[in-house]
Amino acid sequence: MTGLSYFSEAIVAKRLELLKELVPGLVRVGVLRNPLVPSHPIYWKDTGVAAQRLGVVRLPRCADSTAKLRNAQALLVFDDILTMTYRSRIFALAASSRLPAMYGFREFPDAGGLMSYGVSDPALWWRIARFVDKILKGAKPADLPVEQPTKFELVINFKTAKARGLTVPPTPLARANEAIE
Repeated sequence: MTGLSYFSEAIVAKRLELLKELVPGLVRVGVLRNPLVPSHPIYWKDTGVAAQRLGVVRLPRCADSTAKLRNAQALLVFDDILTMTYRSRIFALAASSRLPAMYGFREFPDAGGLMSYGVSDPALWWRIARFVDKILKGAKPADLPVEQPTKFELVINFKTAKARGLTVPPTPLARANEAIE
């Protein structure tokens, strides 16, 4: 087995840290997850460790129970095809509840979501091309290790931050790979 992994187990903990930096006094975060995605229990565990360290309570919600997010101060959305497919509904939920939300795919802030932190797609595609090149030059796929992501990007949508009444602090702003005005 060989290839590139799109997921990093520690990434959701980093997303929670960034959300905590952006939302002053964050104590309760709703976590929108899909119970059918195999990586989500790992993500849940990692956010639990980060939440305890940050003094945040996670409000567990599956993708079919978004109405239960009423007590949340912010929303952490685990990435999968379901959240991508229904991102307009998730945006509507976040907007109607005035919830700052953190996503895993940059398409979310591009389309109006607050922010995302995830694997850099251009870097990943470049690494895929490198893998293919090695195989075409004779490397045996079984000899190539599975590689974890190495480059991540933070994208912040300032228009959405303003609509949520948030001021982006200097630290996340300095870390942002892109700021959407």
